[in-house]
Amino acid sequence: MYPEELRYHEGHAWVREDGEELTIGVSQYASEEMGEIIFAELPEEGVEIERDEPYGSIESAKAVEDLIAPVSGTVVRRNEAAIDAPETINDEPYGDGWLIVVRAEEDGGLDSLLTADEYRAHVGAPDAEEGAEEEEEAEEELEEEEDAVLDEDE
Repeated sequence: MYPEELRYHEGHAWVREDGEELTIGVSQYASEEMGEIIFAELPEEGVEIERDEPYGSIESAKAVEDLIAPVSGTVVRRNEAAIDAPETINDEPYGDGWLIVVRAEEDGGLDSLLTADEYRAHVGAPDAEEGAEEEEEAEEELEEEEDAVLDEDE
């Protein structure tokens, strides 16, 4: 749910480093909380964005939310496909649903972003091992309950 190779911002953005360029998107957690995204407003190429400041917005049937910049830098591309088909942000938040690409300032804030484990803790999500253990425990409990019901029927 939270790719390990990405860095995360408390404002529910993810960042993928590709040399001097950083691709930014919305985490799966945020897209699920928003519900179906129906509109995305993204900055044009050349616009400066500032870490922890709004740079655009996304809208769902539930709400309009500001997009908070995880880093500071200059926008070099925006995802026109996500503007034209904003549901892509929900469907593929870490793939085709990316939002913008920026060229980061020298100290744009990348080092202060969260790892996947830190972000999971931030949103209260179990880590991969805990999630598997919890799922296994839930399945065992369900089996025990089914067995108890069958025993009562006999």
